[in-house]
Amino acid sequence: MIALIWRDVRRGYGAGGATLVVAFFLLVAMLFPFAIGPDAALLARIGGGVIWAAALLAALLPVERLVQPDLEAGVFDQLVVRGLSPVTIAAARTLGHWLAFAPPLMAAAVVAAGLLDLPTQRLLLVEAGLLLGTPGLAALAVATGALVAGLRGAGAIAGLVMLPLAVPLLIFGAGALAGGVGGLKLLAAVSLLLSVGGPVVAGAALRMAME
Repeated sequence: MIALIWRDVRRGYGAGGATLVVAFFLLVAMLFPFAIGPDAALLARIGGGVIWAAALLAALLPVERLVQPDLEAGVFDQLVVRGLSPVTIAAARTLGHWLAFAPPLMAAAVVAAGLLDLPTQRLLLVEAGLLLGTPGLAALAVATGALVAGLRGAGAIAGLVMLPLAVPLLIFGAGALAGGVGGLKLLAAVSLLLSVGGPVVAGAALRMAME
């Protein structure tokens, strides 16, 4: 199990995967000041929501390669033969993906906060929200990757599947900036629900794909 998680972490950071996610996240965050203008007060007010929207869009990038390559290579079949259940495999992949996805994103959020003139107190709330919300995003990404694996145009379909389901994370993540601890509790509850349910859904999708 630990070897499986570590493999996914190394794969997440390798081949420029984490770099691509961070670059896309910062690019989206940089576009808002160009579109809105140099109004520092306005940017500081909406900056937290901008960071959450950028994080959600960046989370879509790795979805297509989370499941499809290993499914085609028969890696999941080998793991099942060795006694691992599809749900366990999906849980390990979710944890590995989160470890490769969340830390670079949270580091990049500091840079994005500087670009958006976000005050330190709001930045701390954003970081706390990302820490609580990214496990749910990772679980949702793996579940979506399993559901669309093998479909033609999987990348576009993944966006249509994942974005609506991630809206509660976006709402409560951005809402926590005004709601404080209460908002963070709601965000944590949604993220926990997705973290528990995501591997179950992904495991069922993997089982069907391997049959």
